[in-house]
Amino acid sequence: MKPVALPLVFAGCLLLAGGSAAQPYPARTVRLVVGFTAGGATDISARALAQKLSGPLGQQVVVENRPGAASTLASESVARSAPDGYTLLFANATVAMPSLFAKLGFDVRKDLAAVTLVGYGPLVMVAHPSLPMKSARELIALARRNPGMLNYGSAGVGSMTHLGMALFVSMTKVDLVHVPYKGSSQALIGVMTGEAPLMFSSPAAVMAQLQQGRLRAIAVSGTRRSAVLPEVPTLAEAGLPGYDATSWYGMLAPAAAPRPVIIRLSDESVKALAAPDLKERLLALGIEPAQGGADEFAGYLEAEIAKWAKVIKTAGIPPQ
Repeated sequence: MKPVALPLVFAGCLLLAGGSAAQPYPARTVRLVVGFTAGGATDISARALAQKLSGPLGQQVVVENRPGAASTLASESVARSAPDGYTLLFANATVAMPSLFAKLGFDVRKDLAAVTLVGYGPLVMVAHPSLPMKSARELIALARRNPGMLNYGSAGVGSMTHLGMALFVSMTKVDLVHVPYKGSSQALIGVMTGEAPLMFSSPAAVMAQLQQGRLRAIAVSGTRRSAVLPEVPTLAEAGLPGYDATSWYGMLAPAAAPRPVIIRLSDESVKALAAPDLKERLLALGIEPAQGGADEFAGYLEAEIAKWAKVIKTAGIPPQ
């Protein structure tokens, strides 16, 4: 072997070892893409987690808002990005509802990988005080006595506020009339005026009205009582065992992202979500920290996709 060959080969190995492929992750800024505008619960919770992760990761985690097409533009951009862990998705439960859309440029199951389940955002069913009922059992009885006579509002077709009520209708076999509005604020006005005196809402959006007695809380949509409305029973407690229409938030990555990167992000996120200050910020938004790792989130996501596909089909909601 020629004497010069060994140094050249060895030098090449040193160059590879010192190149970007061998640098510890992360070696530069990490983008956390959010499919909604700034200021909403999804955006605020994403920013809170990003800020908390920047320290232990040793690099900035910056939020990038890419709203549009019910958040599917953001999901597709991440699904099609380089699978290196530097472009991540912060999503809500909409990502588990691909059957809502006539055409998607990505497959949630094949193109995205679960990283961390961040938190749950149970909804609260609220009603105008003029409705002659105070519980879910009484609501079911009222609806059965008056089929097709009771309206409920939502933030729009396919929104969580719509699907939560669609699941309620499916499980109780009652006949309620859906009145879709252009956003939650408009739906809330509909409840307050009595046009559609029943709806699901995030607790934070209706807390003032509940405290003032301008709305009545009927039940919460999760499997356990809400930390911000502990006196309000779940629908399961009220006679609908198995009911769960919880909004949730989670972090995902491109499916081909290296497993060690996903585990690092998952582990650091779980640690961050255990911090009292982050817990407090999320609870103020009505979000209960989940601290679910990558494998737990993957199983939960698969179950949610199957559940909502069935609800959407049963409710006859056409793809958008």
